[in-house]
Amino acid sequence: MEDFLYSGVGLAIALVTVVSILGCAVFLRMNTTRRLPAGQSPGTTGHTWDGDLAEWNNPLPRWWMYLFYITIVFSLTYLALYPGLAAWGGILGWSSSGQHAAESRRWDSRFGPMFDVYLKQDLATVARDPAAREMGQRLFLNYCAQCHGSDAGGARGFPNLRDGDWLWGGAPEQIRETIANGRQGMMPPQADVIGPGNVAAVVNHVRSLSGLPHDAALAAQGREKFNQVCVACHGLDARGNPALGAPNLTDRVWLYGGSEEAITETIVKGRGGMMPAQGEFLGAGKVHLLAAYVWGLGNPGARAPAAATPAAARAAAPGNEAAKQ
Repeated sequence: MEDFLYSGVGLAIALVTVVSILGCAVFLRMNTTRRLPAGQSPGTTGHTWDGDLAEWNNPLPRWWMYLFYITIVFSLTYLALYPGLAAWGGILGWSSSGQHAAESRRWDSRFGPMFDVYLKQDLATVARDPAAREMGQRLFLNYCAQCHGSDAGGARGFPNLRDGDWLWGGAPEQIRETIANGRQGMMPPQADVIGPGNVAAVVNHVRSLSGLPHDAALAAQGREKFNQVCVACHGLDARGNPALGAPNLTDRVWLYGGSEEAITETIVKGRGGMMPAQGEFLGAGKVHLLAAYVWGLGNPGARAPAAATPAAARAAAPGNEAAKQ
């Protein structure tokens, strides 16, 4: 886009814009200054309906003409003040990116200290903080729900974040890495490698790994091809490899579906998925809170506040005011 704006094409568009506005002014002037001799009728445009209904060639009302002049002046003033002419940045120097940056700095100065408090805590501690979870939920609804759903249940091609199954690892630091720097996963098409005649056999073997209904004879036939081709990513035990984003095929959790048709499509056509990097856009504080919130979604037990010691429990018990003092 920048190349377009600052090229000869952009300058040509700017020239056409200015000439068009000035042309409107000239045309308006030419058609509002001619005066008829005294006593002469302006005549008609030549359009007549129903025999005697004619369209007279009268001039525009003055107030209407002045409105046209005002719009022309406004257009030229706007183009002088704001960046509406390609390389010309405008007298005011305004830009949408500059305004966004200024607003971001203003909000960062206001809310930055609040995020900094949590940045000093490890993710497990943040996940146990109810206030932090509320903030993380609001951030999730703003930035993550578009793909993963407002309930974090995911959709076809977008992981469910509540089931404890993680393609790239479910440790707090791994989740933070995923959010901050993104992930790029790919399942290459394997029909030619496996052989078109063996696809159905491998599909049945894959379904057998998680106990789904399958043809036992085809599954046994497909085991050999699976061990030759698929274990490189999914492992000898078919439990996947978080370093590659290769899914566990034994747990009945399917990103694109576990039906025979869906698995066949995955093997034949391959799959490609991307989690965009959010670190630069969100900043370290928001990423930290989001990572803690997402980790807590898949680890409900980790969200519980740390258990109080027996002494602290006795001190907090009703009626024990002396201990509280």
